Amino acid sequence: MFTGIVTDIGRVLELERKGDLRARIATGYDVQTIDIGASIACDGVCLTVVATCSEPEGWFEVSISGETLSKTVLGGWQVGHRINLERALKVGDELGGHIVSGHVDGVAEVVRTSPEGDSLRVTFRAPEALARFIAPKGSVALNGASLTVNEVDGADFGINFIPHTQEVTTFGGIAPGLRVNLEIDTLARYVARLNEFA
Repeated sequence: MFTGIVTDIGRVLELERKGDLRARIATGYDVQTIDIGASIACDGVCLTVVATCSEPEGWFEVSISGETLSKTVLGGWQVGHRINLERALKVGDELGGHIVSGHVDGVAEVVRTSPEGDSLRVTFRAPEALARFIAPKGSVALNGASLTVNEVDGADFGINFIPHTQEVTTFGGIAPGLRVNLEIDTLARYVARLNEFA
């Protein structure tokens, strides 16, 4: 489990196809504290660490299955690509965002951006099947970042990115056409499921 609070921006160092896609990711985390088998959210996708190294720069490796590649934007990664990272939640950690599983539901696309004061207002378009789970003032995780929904209009929804969020995530360079991993709020998913039986 994660909180959607991005704590590092990683960088893809290598990509290799070995059945699955294997990615080596540079990180500012102390890799000596990362166990093999640990979970790290990479652009919002919970991935398992399969190797680490601290020299000459710290990195970890993950294996990405075909299923994950088909449901996320990870198939578009290139060497040098910047990635939002978050280590798994520990008991007693501050829950600053919302409960995020790292199980991506689909891909959303940036429709438009516009400055709003010091912030940036961004409109995303969700897949039709997921739109009903997104509510004004609710939460979504986009590329692993916990964000508050401002407004909803059909499958479109708006997010306001404050300067801090733009600085500490990969959303500083956001532009129309960008595709992002979308995880809907777990509570919304279960409420909708329960309503099917009401």
